[in-house]
Amino acid sequence: MERTLPDNLDREHFDPRSMTVLVVDDEPRLRDIVRLNLEVEGYRVSEAANGVEAITRLKEDLPDLIVLDVMMPEMDGFEALRRLREVSNVPVIMLTVRQEEADRIRGLEIGADDYLTKPFSPQELQARIKALLRRTFMPKPARKTRIVVDNDLTIDFSKREVWVRGQKVALRPTEYRLLYHLVNNAGRLLTHDMLLSKVWGHEYRGESQSLRLYITYLRQKLERDPAHPKYILTERGVGYRFCELEPQQSETAVEE
Repeated sequence: MERTLPDNLDREHFDPRSMTVLVVDDEPRLRDIVRLNLEVEGYRVSEAANGVEAITRLKEDLPDLIVLDVMMPEMDGFEALRRLREVSNVPVIMLTVRQEEADRIRGLEIGADDYLTKPFSPQELQARIKALLRRTFMPKPARKTRIVVDNDLTIDFSKREVWVRGQKVALRPTEYRLLYHLVNNAGRLLTHDMLLSKVWGHEYRGESQSLRLYITYLRQKLERDPAHPKYILTERGVGYRFCELEPQQSETAVEE
């Protein structure tokens, strides 16, 4: 289900009082710390002690964002995330005490939107929550834009629809935002930090692993041969660029 932009939320400024955050962790002390800091900012906070409770809270509280711990009894964060993704595209930040890159990649592959390693500061969590809400609720472009890249790929930014070889392809919010900026700058090289700033937020500059992973996701959904892409091209060690578009391919100039 596509998440829509509340009246009082835009890309840079929003009223936290309209936002509900579900905090899922088996440590009551950590939940208390996170809840108190978020409530000071104005967020409404819901809590769950494990993945089973999280599924119930999702249905009852309809959170706008979930902070989800990995290591929990009864149902760990990975399994909880799998079940959440069966019914919802609510943005999720995963928490873990583990440092292994494989755990981070596993969470992102299942459907997490961000990953934070314990211990963390409440300020860092707040910054990531704000950045994730901004990009999740990105408004639609101001003007209608439909781009026929070629016979295989059509993108309609006014409807937030992507068609690949005649089939509508579902993109997660971060995938859509990444594609939006790549196409908006077709033919132009965008560095890793430029894309991270535009798509994730300035606080994510330098975190290239997430960018590489989402580039892979997009290629798997858009490219006929993801190993030899023709749309999203790599400039090794520098960044990415979308293929050149002919003037007639875009019905209207892309705006954000």
